[in-house]
Amino acid sequence: MPILLTISIIIIALVFFVFEWLPADLTALSVAVVLILLKLVSPEEGISGFANNATITVMAMFILSAGITRTGVIQIVRDLLMKWGGKSASQQILVMGLIVGPISAFINNTAVVAIFLPIVEAWCKQRKISVSKLLIPLSFVTILGGMLTLIGTSTNLLASGVSKQLGYGEFSLFQFTGLGIITFIIGLVYLMIFAPKLLSERIPAKSNLMSENYDLKDYVTELIILPNSSLVKQTLKQSGIQRKFDIDVLELIHNDTHFISPFADKRLSVGDILLVRGSRESLLQIKDEKGVEIFADFKFSNLEQTNQESEEKIAEVLVLSNSRLIGSTLKDLRFRQRYNSTVLAVRRGEELVRERLGKLSIKFGDLLLIQAPKESFIGLQTTRELLVLEERDLETLRTDKAWIALSIILGVILIAAFNILPILVSSLMGVILMVITGCLKPGEIYGAVRWDIIFLLAGLIPLGIAMENSGTTEWLANFLVDLGGHLSGYWLLTCFYIVTSLMTEILSNNASVVLMIPIAVEVAKSLTLNPMAFIFAVTFAASNSFLTPIGYQTNTMVYAPGGYKFSDFVKIGLWLNLLFMIGTPLLITLIYGL
Repeated sequence: MPILLTISIIIIALVFFVFEWLPADLTALSVAVVLILLKLVSPEEGISGFANNATITVMAMFILSAGITRTGVIQIVRDLLMKWGGKSASQQILVMGLIVGPISAFINNTAVVAIFLPIVEAWCKQRKISVSKLLIPLSFVTILGGMLTLIGTSTNLLASGVSKQLGYGEFSLFQFTGLGIITFIIGLVYLMIFAPKLLSERIPAKSNLMSENYDLKDYVTELIILPNSSLVKQTLKQSGIQRKFDIDVLELIHNDTHFISPFADKRLSVGDILLVRGSRESLLQIKDEKGVEIFADFKFSNLEQTNQESEEKIAEVLVLSNSRLIGSTLKDLRFRQRYNSTVLAVRRGEELVRERLGKLSIKFGDLLLIQAPKESFIGLQTTRELLVLEERDLETLRTDKAWIALSIILGVILIAAFNILPILVSSLMGVILMVITGCLKPGEIYGAVRWDIIFLLAGLIPLGIAMENSGTTEWLANFLVDLGGHLSGYWLLTCFYIVTSLMTEILSNNASVVLMIPIAVEVAKSLTLNPMAFIFAVTFAASNSFLTPIGYQTNTMVYAPGGYKFSDFVKIGLWLNLLFMIGTPLLITLIYGL
């Protein structure tokens, strides 16, 4: 009965993960609660994930990554990327990999992608290369770099915690670095050779104007107020035209004077010009009902070029995975009032949305084209909800603390590497030093933590305990031994790698580790094989996710900025996945033995 209950809970949780009926962290937390209610784990075991070494270490690493980010340490290497990037996409991928990969081994890879996205885009504009050629490789090299050390990803730390729970001890900081270096080199060489050939130019290489990339020529225009217009002597707020006609007023021109937002309370006069964003249908409707004339020859690109010297600017803003905006509409969020900015269009992978933006539900990875006063973008750069895709001004960073932050990170690594203290203790010491030295302000440490990941880990860990307590792990292992016990150790290892890799593409990589490592260990024990080899196979398979834009968060982050189609990830990622499915188990067998 306990086995049946546990398997039922696992199946239901998998369905929720796949169809995203609830956020992944809430699903995981719900699993922990259900396990407690069904007495498959004790209340203490049910909340043990919050006190688990892996959970606390992941939390500390998020904060340490924020200290590096806030002090501009990574920006120091941008000149190397710009200088040595060369003129070809292949050379840029090589240089990018050699710089970004080692950084991702010690810094959260979502933070690394967030910083390098605008740097890579700037390089592409200089060299007239489409960003579509480089953003998937950027994501992939951070994934590969994360497998160089224990602290490279939260998945590695969770796998280490599961290993300890099963009696095989925690991983050392560089326990699988040898394997990680080999897979990193193989992956980087593959990307250098094949990415420029397999990836299409989804974003035009020659255009620097966002208006052309978003095809806004039919959606942004000027309206002139005629003498018989009902808008005369009304304020924009009183007229209600933005609500009624689904348009956004971007600028008001009165007697050649340009007024930027906020201007809702300014009274309109005959001859005033409104720069608006809206569909052709909405513009024709407002023309008929309100007595305005449309300037048919207006070119949005003129506005974009003018704004380079004005108080207004246009830029792309990426919705981050921990954003509280996700799931809400722009209208519900009162986005214009909250950020003093207007969304002109939304890119979601290959899809472009330019109509009825107020009713669009925001998703992680959405790319918003925004027009706002320059001061508003300074505020947007400091929020943890959104990422402005332009290089941050060094003045907004604590660059005088850069070497202090770098020294703290190096200290954390060395203390853990020489086993002076566990990584949990050294990382927490690093967090305290980041605050004491001023690299981070006390309030910033809470915003730095990816709480969705913390709750996901804390909710999943009791599931592993329930599998052990109920005998589910042993039952599944015996079933698999009966099914494939005739296979050699290498092919069993390969099977676990393949299954875990496919699970990761549709579930979270953390969920795959929790479910698969205990089963893999039981199978290894039953067949007198090396359990650590199976643990490493599952760990690498769970993190090396290249097949879809949803399999890994950095893939989702580059999906919209690169204008990619889902098939682009399959095209470049399928062969890389197959290469590692065959090669990684073989390397594990040679390095660690079976």
